[in-house]
Amino acid sequence: MASEARNNVMMRKKMLCAVLMGLGLSMGWVALTSAFPADDTVTKNGEYTVVNTTVIGKNIRGYNGTTPVKIFVKKHKVVKVEALKNRETPNIFSKAEAVLRRFEGKSVKQARTMNVDAVTGATYSSTALIKNVKEGLKKVK
Repeated sequence: MASEARNNVMMRKKMLCAVLMGLGLSMGWVALTSAFPADDTVTKNGEYTVVNTTVIGKNIRGYNGTTPVKIFVKKHKVVKVEALKNRETPNIFSKAEAVLRRFEGKSVKQARTMNVDAVTGATYSSTALIKNVKEGLKKVK
């Protein structure tokens, strides 16, 4: 009787161990796949190639954090650049966004190499936006 009870306890421990291992592997897989998000950096949107710098510009910081942009390219020309969600101070960031218009209408090659000055009073934010655009344009083939 005692050996039967001992066997039941051992069986339950083994089952619990197997369940915990399975759960651990599942959680590890979720953590691993979360650490490497799907790369949607460059996408096609109808006739536009769209570059999102959220991932590739994760180390480019303005004053309060990252300043990702979305770049719209058509026939190898920059059509539009828009700022994405960020933590910059809104009234200062709105000044910095002026640099984005300087890229519009330029060829990708020209936009990659042009010199764009930062905006006085929004130096960190505008510099980060310029760096994001140039980094993003490296992804356009």
